[in-house]
Amino acid sequence: MVIITAGMIGVGKTTLTGKIAEHLGTKAFFEPVGENPVLPLYYSNPKQYGFLLQIYFLNKRFAMIKQALNNDNNVLDRSIYEDALFTKENNAEGNITDTELSVYLKLLDNMMTELNQLPKKAPDLLVYADSDFDTIKYRIKKRGRDYEQFDDNPGLQEYYFKMWTAYKKWYQEYDVSPKIRIDLQKYDLSNPKNIEIVLGQIDQALAKIRQPKENVI
Repeated sequence: MVIITAGMIGVGKTTLTGKIAEHLGTKAFFEPVGENPVLPLYYSNPKQYGFLLQIYFLNKRFAMIKQALNNDNNVLDRSIYEDALFTKENNAEGNITDTELSVYLKLLDNMMTELNQLPKKAPDLLVYADSDFDTIKYRIKKRGRDYEQFDDNPGLQEYYFKMWTAYKKWYQEYDVSPKIRIDLQKYDLSNPKNIEIVLGQIDQALAKIRQPKENVI
């Protein structure tokens, strides 16, 4: 089974990915944030580095999903399927030009065509991590990455809110695989009891996916 996690920055997606991988005894592919040399540059000047950041992420996510789909079992912390969400929002914000967006979308289309030629063409389950916006802001502050902070940057807080809103629409429209929404506001993963509940919800979703396959003779 290949599982992908998705969700807004600060929601707790990376922690969730690690808990799922540990629970299932499989490999976790984490989003390249700490080792990303472009991300701090983007936050300092999104109009200059917006396109470069998206190409960087697209390349990394393409390599990750190919490796994941070629392996038996793993969990991905964010994936290529939500990559265009960020690029289109950056285009709407004026950080990426229409020409750059066109180049990006053609490259993404070529990559998706290649994925469709793999023996396994899509993940088995999307786990979407969600919470309200105030919780998002609290957790962004709590984890303390300087370039993510928005107290003196109302434009950045507005961008976070737009992405939070866009994510809800993206989840509704996602149709690449079965999907499940996990409420990480209600089930804060800092509480071990909540971890058990969330993993139980995921186990139930996986059981439904496996059931038809197990009944095939």
